[in-house]
Amino acid sequence: MKRFLLGFLIGLVFAAIVLAIIGYAALHYGERKVNVAEGSTVVLHLEGDLPEQPPVEIPLPFLQQEQPMTVLDVWQLLRKAAGDPRIQAIVLEPRDLDIGWAKLEEIHDDVVNFKKSGKPVYAYLRGPTAREYYIATAADKIYMSPEDELDLKGVRAQLLYFKGTLDKIGVDMEFEKLGKYKDAPDEFTKTAPTPETLEVTNEILDQYYGNLVEVIAKGRNKTPDEIRAAMDNGPFVGKATVDAGLIDELLHEDEVFARLKTKLNAEIKRISGEDYSRAALSGFTGTTKIAFVVGEGDITRGATHENGTETGITATSMIKLLHQVENDTSIKGVIFRIDSPGGDGIASDDILHAAKELASKKPMIISMSDLCASGGYFIAITGDPMIAYPNTLTGSIGVFFGKPDAKGLFAKLGITETVLTRGRFADIDDIAQPLSDAGRAKLQHEIEVFYRGFVERVAEARKRPYDQVEPLAQGRVWLGTQAKQNGLIDNVGGLDAAVEMIKQKANIPESEKIDLVTYPPRRTIWDVLLNRSDDTTEIESRALAAVGAKGLPIGSLLHGGMLALLPYQVEVK
Repeated sequence: MKRFLLGFLIGLVFAAIVLAIIGYAALHYGERKVNVAEGSTVVLHLEGDLPEQPPVEIPLPFLQQEQPMTVLDVWQLLRKAAGDPRIQAIVLEPRDLDIGWAKLEEIHDDVVNFKKSGKPVYAYLRGPTAREYYIATAADKIYMSPEDELDLKGVRAQLLYFKGTLDKIGVDMEFEKLGKYKDAPDEFTKTAPTPETLEVTNEILDQYYGNLVEVIAKGRNKTPDEIRAAMDNGPFVGKATVDAGLIDELLHEDEVFARLKTKLNAEIKRISGEDYSRAALSGFTGTTKIAFVVGEGDITRGATHENGTETGITATSMIKLLHQVENDTSIKGVIFRIDSPGGDGIASDDILHAAKELASKKPMIISMSDLCASGGYFIAITGDPMIAYPNTLTGSIGVFFGKPDAKGLFAKLGITETVLTRGRFADIDDIAQPLSDAGRAKLQHEIEVFYRGFVERVAEARKRPYDQVEPLAQGRVWLGTQAKQNGLIDNVGGLDAAVEMIKQKANIPESEKIDLVTYPPRRTIWDVLLNRSDDTTEIESRALAAVGAKGLPIGSLLHGGMLALLPYQVEVK
């Protein structure tokens, strides 16, 4: 008992010390004022993920470096810096980026727009892949250290199939789906891609590769044929990058800043992108408030992080957020920013209903990020204008239902089961036995009902007959340019175009400055402490993401029901 009390007291003291340290750090951080000196150079260090939703703000020095800027942060920073007389240049330092092609387009184009200010932009690369190099091509000069490697060799798609593995352990994954392109379950039920999967994947590769070539050619003042020929010889090490015209000079970081000093004929006063973003920059935002509502991640039912395994869009929290914006009289318009591969069909329907309610009260437009597919597209079809990047993955209008049949695995392990039921389909989701013919027919009927409802909602939102929309469904993934051509979205463009669209819809003068208010807002360390269960699971999820945990979202599968999910994940390499 004494040992228990001693341990308990030590724990309390330790907790008090930790809370005191965090409290002091939070207070000190809140009071810390960032001064932007005249003649400053913003060093924009971009690493890892660039989320749409602001991460938890933890005011501890060793954790600050792990907190990424959002896409909106970077967009605002570059717009502010372009018109800020205190800023004389930008140095880009992208490294180990883990973002999709649409976000790459946004950041690249934001840098190009910044250059219209006449201020120089230098890029310094460390271990660059196609992602980092894509952004760097917007700079005036690109530098790399003498012994580094530029991993630029084109694009590829890797399709993995696990049926052979499941056969070995005695598990059969049973899926019912509607839409010949709805191939999300194929990784568990097939050993190779279908012709439809190959068709869409090759179209995606063609557009991504073509865009990569076009962007590099324009940025490096070369022809597309020259860039294709160069990439056929990649990757490149050291001097080979300069010989190929891909890198301007091989220098160490201090030498790059020495070059910039000569260019500016002035001393370099560095300020980090994070500090500049936090600085109070008067005159860059207006008084007209536009809500920037972020829906990011897999769609599930319930409250935030209810399943304890992942972050994402949950119906309860998103509906609450949309109602909060609806009831805020200071908000004059809404940009609904979506980055989601979809998820639970019922949760998507609930969110769409709330989004329509909001759209009936305030002007709204839909802005798509890397992904707005399946359930992600479902929650976007409010009937309001929709804009996506040329390379946004969207559409995938289709539905599937699945469950494992682990009867063979149970037999291998010596597990036996006795099932007692009341009701014809009480055991339809039993994982210890396969679906019966009647059960399969029942599920197929439910899928058909949900699929038709999905297509009908799209037809209503896009103001087109059902028979015109259904051929565009079938679970097929479209890129933004294709979606614009076939009428699934209204325009292609990024955040600049989205702001222009909401101004037009809300009758805000084009020249008027607006204040984009992010929902949900950035959370502080006190939110973490007061809502420990919520944010603990967020930190766990980020840790899983850091070690490469990917695949079908576990939360969506655990909740069951009809799923509207993107068939696959696309990772730029």
